[in-house]
Amino acid sequence: MPTSTMDDVISKAEMIEIEPTTGVAIKGETRKEEKGLNATDHNGEKSAEEPKTETAEEEMRNSGKQPIDGDVPKEEEKIEEKGEFETEPKTGVSFPVKLDDGKQLNAVGIRKKSMLGIGIKIYGFGLYADNARLKEILESKFGKAPTKPTEEMYQLVIDSDAGMRVRLVIVFSNLTMSRVRKNFDEGLGASIKKLTGGKNDELAKKVMGEASDDIKFTSGSVVEISRLPGYILQTKVMGEVVSKVESELLCRAFINMYLGDDPFDKEAKDRFGMSLITLF
Repeated sequence: MPTSTMDDVISKAEMIEIEPTTGVAIKGETRKEEKGLNATDHNGEKSAEEPKTETAEEEMRNSGKQPIDGDVPKEEEKIEEKGEFETEPKTGVSFPVKLDDGKQLNAVGIRKKSMLGIGIKIYGFGLYADNARLKEILESKFGKAPTKPTEEMYQLVIDSDAGMRVRLVIVFSNLTMSRVRKNFDEGLGASIKKLTGGKNDELAKKVMGEASDDIKFTSGSVVEISRLPGYILQTKVMGEVVSKVESELLCRAFINMYLGDDPFDKEAKDRFGMSLITLF
């Protein structure tokens, strides 16, 4: 065989690759494409680029797998960094630092009830307020920030109609609506008496309104009582409005239970007071 013919055969043989499982000849260019190599053909043009590989995060997202322990989604990392929840330490109840309507969390606390000489934890609470409105009220009265919270400041908040909300999260299981109603009636009745010097049981009983006595609260059940502009006190039990009463006295008496001279939680009152200082 002539040398040139032999060289041609060898050259062609080098361009052929055999698939080991089938014995079928595969052209070199085809193999290169399958491997996704950035090869250059005989005309000097680049072939198809190597396919991109997914990162571990993309692969997990596309496969629908859940992150393993220790892998925190970026969205959750942002939430933690922002500190969007505050936990009441004695109950472990967490409260969002801002509500959908813009009210800010100014303090958290706990309501206890003495039973047989033992302090029983009834609910954790968060005190929310329209801080922009409180800022206007405080600055118009004091001008500049006091060095520490004063009873005059607390009284100004109690007497105003600035929007506020108290979110109560039950931690004592098996409470009935009738028992909760009785406790609220007693607390509000005492607060009204402090403000006016006399009783007004009929007004106090309006807070829980038409809520059924058959309602049973479990740990985690939520009650929200809001003071709306215009001295309206609105009560929601597990998301349902059960009363909406227009009464300046009732609004003042309710906020007085948390910010008055004999509050449910003195530490919570103090924290609320410090939050007022920061508004100036």
